[in-house]
Amino acid sequence: MKTAIITGGSRGIGEAMTKKLGEMGYNVVINYRSDSSKALTEKLIQTLKEQYGVEGLAVQADVSKYEDCEKLVKAAVEKFGEKIDVLVNNAGITNNAPFCQLPREKYMAVLETNLISAFHMCHFVVPYMVKAQEGCVINTSSIGGLMGVANQADYCASKAGLIGMTRALAMEFGKQHIRFNCICPGMIWTDMLRGVNQDEVAALKMGIPMGEIGNVDDIALAMEFLIKDQYMTGQYVSPNGGIYMP
Repeated sequence: MKTAIITGGSRGIGEAMTKKLGEMGYNVVINYRSDSSKALTEKLIQTLKEQYGVEGLAVQADVSKYEDCEKLVKAAVEKFGEKIDVLVNNAGITNNAPFCQLPREKYMAVLETNLISAFHMCHFVVPYMVKAQEGCVINTSSIGGLMGVANQADYCASKAGLIGMTRALAMEFGKQHIRFNCICPGMIWTDMLRGVNQDEVAALKMGIPMGEIGNVDDIALAMEFLIKDQYMTGQYVSPNGGIYMP
């Protein structure tokens, strides 16, 4: 049985990705940060078992912290063995605030959760992939990592950083058959999007050539593609309805 670790995998895009991993036959290790998220994560694991016949493991870990990432990976290895087939770095938060009004602790939280957590997780997972001489790492970036977004300086910086990290690691570990790719979602219906000014959302929607906001399953399908395509590395795919065309 194959094993995948996903951060931020209990809700929104992460939940859709977790279910897709289960559908693909992976045992899935998921982190949760707060006690209030424990029941949600355990319910998701039960769904994986009932619907797809795979096992899951919920680990309380704040992936912005190095020691918690170590704890998460150790728990995965103890439960499912040293062969980690897929790592999905999906944990992410946003402030959506004017730059000059952002206190240091707020923008540092975004950078540490969105970007530094991926460094931490790769630092612990990639050695196992090197040992196996294969592996797949997918980082959830954003269209904000490709273009500027007002009131999102910290978020855009973190997501652009993920793309740079992905390309560098793809170059470094290509000969070990470890693939690194990014998904850069456009506007997707999640709690994060529902939590911002809906008049702004409606205005942005008008600028999408397809005229629709995407859903979380669109991103899960992109993840499946990146896992299955064995010749794809150092790239990003951006399901965005055409709002950004490089």
